[in-house]
Amino acid sequence: MRDLVAGMKYLVGGQKWVGRHGRWWGFGMLPALLTLAGYAVALVFLGGWSKDLADWATPFADHWSSPWQGLLRDALAAIAFGGGLLLSLLTFTAVTLLVGQPFYEALSAKVDETEGGAPTPPESALWRELVIAVRDSASVLVRVAAFGVVLFACGFIPVIGQTVVPALGFLVSGFFLTVELVAVALQRRGVPQRERIRLLRARLGLALGFGTPLILAFLVPLVTVLAMPGAVAGATLLARDLARDLALDPVHDAATADEQEQEQESAAEPASRPATGNPYATS
Repeated sequence: MRDLVAGMKYLVGGQKWVGRHGRWWGFGMLPALLTLAGYAVALVFLGGWSKDLADWATPFADHWSSPWQGLLRDALAAIAFGGGLLLSLLTFTAVTLLVGQPFYEALSAKVDETEGGAPTPPESALWRELVIAVRDSASVLVRVAAFGVVLFACGFIPVIGQTVVPALGFLVSGFFLTVELVAVALQRRGVPQRERIRLLRARLGLALGFGTPLILAFLVPLVTVLAMPGAVAGATLLARDLARDLALDPVHDAATADEQEQEQESAAEPASRPATGNPYATS
């Protein structure tokens, strides 16, 4: 429960951070705006061509009588457009992160800088980082699709399919949205995707508290554009927490070094000191 609340606090903290740094908020909105414009154009074309696509896919219905021909083709056109809309909702965040990789990398680095203890990023060419980002995003989409198939099948179970399954769908989507967003900061710390997923599974409440409210907000595309910079900033704050779990954060490393020095000083003290309350200790 504590991690669940902490995840929500990181989400709010990220929005507050971009609120205090307005220039970075505008800078971080650019990739989402570009992606939204691209998706809008694609959906307009799909809407215009969906009827022709349905006609092309059903030549066997050319000689059907009315109204069956129209009903079939109108239904297929609606399914095609609905499928495109659903695909755009599922892939919007991944595509935005891919398009905005340089933008969000700079934003995340600025958050680290202002919070202190910014890591030294590994030396890597931009094209290599983009290849890694594409590969990781594709892997996440495959995992989401696999969960989606299972949840779709479970949706036919009476009562449970209409109540529990939709809730599980939002939780699964929220978890993998968090995986996508923390990738920007954790990749800069040299943490591979498999390790990122393991960390978030171990802190499941943290991931769900951050990602689930965000996935609900992202159902509205305009909110996605406005909230994405804060989501990246909040994910960076969350990633710093996860990095401390791996002792990768510079601040954590410094604290650990101090603790080791204290332990060494304690070990160097005479072993003959009597233990408190021990009558058999040597004097």
